[in-house]
Amino acid sequence: MDHGISILTMNEKIKSIISASILLKQQLLADAVMQKTIETVINVIADAFANGNKVLFCGNGGSAADAQHLAAEFSGRFYKNRKALPAEALHCNTSYLTAVANDYSYDVIYSRLVEGIGVSGDVLIGLTTSGNSPNIVNAFETARQKNIVTIGFTGEGGGKLKVLSDYLFNVPSTDTPRIQESHIMIGHIICELVEAKLFP
Repeated sequence: MDHGISILTMNEKIKSIISASILLKQQLLADAVMQKTIETVINVIADAFANGNKVLFCGNGGSAADAQHLAAEFSGRFYKNRKALPAEALHCNTSYLTAVANDYSYDVIYSRLVEGIGVSGDVLIGLTTSGNSPNIVNAFETARQKNIVTIGFTGEGGGKLKVLSDYLFNVPSTDTPRIQESHIMIGHIICELVEAKLFP
């Protein structure tokens, strides 16, 4: 009997997590401002690619995985067989990452790379659920100095990234896993529709 209660409690918890994820997405579905920002960002990224610029991604932990995932949707493919688009996640070179973190600071791993390879007209996308990750904040500060478009993916409020982002997706939640699930959904929408715009 105890085993049955345990399973029931587990099932209720599973349903609760799924419901929380759905509820957050329903909030985004009702958010006309967020949808307009997605539409604008699709055009900004498509124009950057069309002009020969690149899109750079950065994040930490699960957000680094999402950054790498979304970069690969551009440089690989989404739905269509088409030419590769110049997109890259900035944490993938472990020799660079460990050298700079060791010799300087983990806080500058992304800003130094933006300084080194970023050019005017590029786009930098930073994913940080708090909006306060120092290495992402520093990267955005460097990007703005170089006339690189900044797009922040954060949680509720936007943190320090709010004032440094040309465009901000501040998902209305403080729950890290739920925020990240919405980040990847927004990212997938952008990737799909940029691809459709560039390769009709």
